[in-house]
Amino acid sequence: MPVRKYRNETREVSCCMKYLIFVCNTALWMTGLVILAAGIWAWNEKDAFSNLNKITLLVLDPAFVLICIGSVAFLIGFTGSVGALRENTCLLGTFIILVCVLLVVEVCFGIMYLVLKDKGWIKDQATEGLRAFIIHYREDPDQQNLIDWIQEDWLQCCGIEGPKDWDSNNYFNCSSSAIGSREACGVPFSCCRRQTHELIKNKQCGYDVRKEGYNFEIAKIIYDKGCVQAGEEWMERNLILILTSAIIAIFFQILFVIFTQNLRSDINAQKSKWH
Repeated sequence: MPVRKYRNETREVSCCMKYLIFVCNTALWMTGLVILAAGIWAWNEKDAFSNLNKITLLVLDPAFVLICIGSVAFLIGFTGSVGALRENTCLLGTFIILVCVLLVVEVCFGIMYLVLKDKGWIKDQATEGLRAFIIHYREDPDQQNLIDWIQEDWLQCCGIEGPKDWDSNNYFNCSSSAIGSREACGVPFSCCRRQTHELIKNKQCGYDVRKEGYNFEIAKIIYDKGCVQAGEEWMERNLILILTSAIIAIFFQILFVIFTQNLRSDINAQKSKWH
């Protein structure tokens, strides 16, 4: 009588999937560590840890934002890379939960944008944020560098609705000339248009541009468009690129959740084989 042999089917852990998850998450882990270190260094430089009163608006503080982004990226990358390398199902499960929470947050932000973009709420929040930056321009170097980058490099704009908004800052207010402020009735250098003949930008180019009787055509010296309007126009020009990038990012996050869950199932199957 022939003897039938039954093959015990077991699932093997895919080395390709394991090390793909490990390498990608290690890159995320290290990137998050660098961002986190930069945020902590920036906070330490302005002595924010010992005196939180120096932070005028915590949510808009660039160093705080870097710390938050770096912490999230570090945590997700750490659980994914170590979990894959050590075949630790607990860490892999934590990684899946964290990525799923991040996905939910991203989708919620997307829905909020679609619902609120025509109701003026987003514009109001951007206006309030820019106003805080303008009022505290000289008080926080990080916020100063951020609004300079927005005005000069990103949107080529000046103020919220225009250069006159810089009157909200004590240094640039026209009445500050009475106390000897050289920047009175002016704007920061980041509002200035770069001239073709300039090799190094003139840091004093915004002096006196809002004074009555200014001798030059202001529109040729500084940007006369407000940053809120410039931001809306930038969003309209790049909407397809932004949506495409968001969809690709969400797709890869879902893909990694699937890969990680498959790896986790394979590890559990292997463990059950030996018990």
